[in-house]
Amino acid sequence: MRHSNLDRELSLMLLMTENRDYTVKQMCERLGISRRTLYYYIDFFRDSGFTVEKRGTCYSLDKNSQFFTRLFKKVHFTEDEAITMRRLLDRASDNSLHVQHLKNKLTRLYDLDILENVTLREQDADNVSTLYDAIKMKKTVILRNYSSPHSNTTANRVVEPFMFMDNNNEIRCYEIASGQNKTFKISRIESVMILADDQIHEARHKKVFTDIFMFSGEKRLPVTLRLGRLARNIMLEEYPQSAAFITPDDASHWIVSLDVCSYLGISRFVLGLFESVEILGSEEFREYIRMKIDNMKVDG
Repeated sequence: MRHSNLDRELSLMLLMTENRDYTVKQMCERLGISRRTLYYYIDFFRDSGFTVEKRGTCYSLDKNSQFFTRLFKKVHFTEDEAITMRRLLDRASDNSLHVQHLKNKLTRLYDLDILENVTLREQDADNVSTLYDAIKMKKTVILRNYSSPHSNTTANRVVEPFMFMDNNNEIRCYEIASGQNKTFKISRIESVMILADDQIHEARHKKVFTDIFMFSGEKRLPVTLRLGRLARNIMLEEYPQSAAFITPDDASHWIVSLDVCSYLGISRFVLGLFESVEILGSEEFREYIRMKIDNMKVDG
């Protein structure tokens, strides 16, 4: 009987360690236990020194809990080693399932979502690693001798970094002196120094979203399309990231529902494959396409 309980405790520990989406109800159903038993186990974990996090109705175990820290030191890579491995995997020409599995495993274990796809030159690697640490610790940094092409100057910038962009070739920051959110090129930073100061302007941080058509902006525009087989295949070939947003509708049609920053990129796709695409939403995008068609000029 005790072995059965221990098996459930260990299964729950694994589930809560990687939990991002499972609610209390879903965890109970997966493990075949009652809510009362689940809360008993959670209290046991908490009393044993684990850090239990709660987001809405989702519970998880913080990977920085003392037990995990001691375990990771003995059997896992350090975070710097994990980042290095992720870089090597991203540069590998092998796109096999084994490589993708290793990438996903590193991301789950070490929370490397900040680093989306490292394709940086070696001289920029230290800056990326330092900025990555600053984002995780929510610290202010100095971008030493940042070269600005607009003002044709080189100066230190004191900023609060919070988001990597463009395959980690850019960093989105809140600049203390100007009180503005700005995007800085990694290649124009001589070095990065983390300060002892915590980030205190987090409420002013404005993230920039980049859609699958490589348009960026702070605003998100939802669009839903129904694709025929030709449009679906071309979208997957030209925009592989779209796979996460495509679901089957019937045997020969698929629904793609995603956010874009500008209608320009997705309208080019729609107009180029007009007979294989149906616009389901939004009405604003449908009107945008109507205007595009009305403005077309046909010679002859």
